[in-house]
Amino acid sequence: MNGHLAIVGLGPGDVAMLTPHAQVVLAAASDLVGYGPYLDRVPPNPAQQRHPSDNRAEIARAQLALALAAEGRRVAVVSGGDPGAFGMASAVFEAIERGPAAWRALEIEVIPGISAMFAVAARLGAPLGHDFCAISLSDNLKPWPVVQRRLLAAAEAGFVIALYNPASRARSWQLGEAFAMLRTILPPETPVVFARAVSRPDERVEMVRLDTAGAGRADMRTLVLIGSAAMRRIERPDGAPWLYAPRSVAAPT
Repeated sequence: MNGHLAIVGLGPGDVAMLTPHAQVVLAAASDLVGYGPYLDRVPPNPAQQRHPSDNRAEIARAQLALALAAEGRRVAVVSGGDPGAFGMASAVFEAIERGPAAWRALEIEVIPGISAMFAVAARLGAPLGHDFCAISLSDNLKPWPVVQRRLLAAAEAGFVIALYNPASRARSWQLGEAFAMLRTILPPETPVVFARAVSRPDERVEMVRLDTAGAGRADMRTLVLIGSAAMRRIERPDGAPWLYAPRSVAAPT
């Protein structure tokens, strides 16, 4: 079995943030598999076949890619940001575990990309300079009570929190409930950043206080970054303030 499957992170959107390694792997593929809008970010190549699919078809997409690779093809599955951060890498390995034994003999390569939380952090200063976590607010693949417990635990532990998948047309209430829970733990002045389409032409980054944060500012293209009580803010004479998380933490009293 000579097939090859690469799971490629496309980064946050700007082609300048696509790694050289990813560019080489994408150019060498015979087949590209992925969510349609992500495939549109890859330059056309008439020598390649494209296999677009719907956003919620992760396992079916992974199975198709594995089947093509098993035929001896050189396949690239594209994933926004980093494929290992709420991306296609886990879907591919889940399909391998549940699929034919022959898939385990395939050559599989994961090509990292710049995750949205790192692109957003770079716009703000250094908000991830100390301990942080990433939580998907979607309850499509896990129960909402699990999301609640993780949010509360992260806030109580002092983590900076990056929220992926904060809202969609079908999920309009979770973010508001998340803010309400966090207000019971974090100070009202805690910074909340709504970063939409970072690195793309329609980029929008807004910073508000937790006590005024509203869910209507977010959609599925938005990453929400919630500071910790230790977050520091540096005002600037011109432009938005810088945020940073100190690298040292005082011992509890």
